[in-house]
Amino acid sequence: MIRASRKLVFVLGLFIAACATVKAAPMSKPGQSIPVLLVSDVHFEPFWDPAKVPQLAAAPVSQWHAILSSPASPDQPRRFAVLHASCSVRGEDTTYALFADSLEAMHAQASHARFITLSGDLIAHNFPCKFHATVPNSTSRQYEAFVVKTIQFVLSEIRATFPNAPLYAALGNNDSGCDDYQIDANSTFLADINQAFTGSLPIDDRKAAEASFNAEGDFTAALPEPFHNTRILVLDDLFQSKKYQTCAGKDDSSGSDAQNAWLRAQLEKARKDHEKIWVMGHIPPGIDPYATISKLKNVCAGKKPTVFLSSDDLANTLADYGDVIRLAIFAHTHMDEMRLLSVPGKAPVALKMVPSISPVDGNNPSFTIASIDPHTATMLDYRVIAASNQTGIDTEWTEEYDYAKTYHEAAYAAPQLQSLISTFTDDPDAQSPMSRAYLRNYFVRDRSLELRLFWPQYTCALSNFTEDSYRACRCAASK
Repeated sequence: MIRASRKLVFVLGLFIAACATVKAAPMSKPGQSIPVLLVSDVHFEPFWDPAKVPQLAAAPVSQWHAILSSPASPDQPRRFAVLHASCSVRGEDTTYALFADSLEAMHAQASHARFITLSGDLIAHNFPCKFHATVPNSTSRQYEAFVVKTIQFVLSEIRATFPNAPLYAALGNNDSGCDDYQIDANSTFLADINQAFTGSLPIDDRKAAEASFNAEGDFTAALPEPFHNTRILVLDDLFQSKKYQTCAGKDDSSGSDAQNAWLRAQLEKARKDHEKIWVMGHIPPGIDPYATISKLKNVCAGKKPTVFLSSDDLANTLADYGDVIRLAIFAHTHMDEMRLLSVPGKAPVALKMVPSISPVDGNNPSFTIASIDPHTATMLDYRVIAASNQTGIDTEWTEEYDYAKTYHEAAYAAPQLQSLISTFTDDPDAQSPMSRAYLRNYFVRDRSLELRLFWPQYTCALSNFTEDSYRACRCAASK
């Protein structure tokens, strides 16, 4: 049934695309919003049925759908439990059933999405361990080829579900041909997945995108009509992670430096050309409040808060172009979170962190449908759609919350975020309706009690991305 419905969607999409060549889609009117689908952290699990892995490794990507949708092996539960235990996985990622169900839900809820963003981590956790356990005596090249196929499969399934909506995807820290948080610039891995990310971009953007993606997994493209003079810049910001190493296990800052130089050049060009910009990566800049809190770091006694990246370079680059950037999209924490990159004397940047499809942390899967004003490239509203369970079987997908209705704001933009974050920080006991709504919704399954005890520590990270500014906020609050 899933496969048949996917084929029907694809055929209908081809028909609509053919019609579009005859009659262009009407332009939106000023003030009229259009839907955009935001997805992240799929963490697709091709190892759920270990007996099928050798078949997948030997088959072209075009056959994966048939293999994965075929009946499970008789000993699937036992073999997966053994694999799961041997690879010390903290939870279960996205099975084929859950992935297929989430795609059907996305199409049902956001069939008219003008484009889709996928902000990284396409493949499951502990991927190397699982592959080598299920394909004994495999080589590093065989492993890399399997990662490439898995990434291609995830992207092709999304495109088959939304054949007329451009897909802009970023790489995450798991999306590597060698290991988690490891990747090489100018590698065969980046060359092998290049077309999956850049091959469907507009012809005017494709050549430059292919070159920059081969270098470090970055690219830029014009957003489709009815957007005008608006571009998206996509980063593989794994190079800037504090955990980053080359595939040989070496520390190397050259990739981070080159990426920030490329980003700054793109933003400078956009400023000169009066373009509006969206920026997307996977690992957000700034403070990691959850890790700082869970490790009981006393920042007021001199301990350093935990940060996501190796430096503030990315945050500073984005903050320098707040007049150009309309929205920054990141993910990585699997939570639905807000951030504001704010530097005195400069235009602040609104940053949205997209929650995950993967239920690995005990959360229910979710995706986000944003309402965008194409004339200003501003996010006016968004709705989080969440699953009723973590399996994709007999699952209902319903609205978790609506940003505009919950927070009574006209847009998800810097002025509104400044107001909201001030409300949060002025409410250290999390008693206001706004604070309680954020606590309830940031984790899809409501772990508000867990965060409520550390609310002041958390809220200081929402608009203070440097160690010094976070400490000043946190320690002023503690006094």
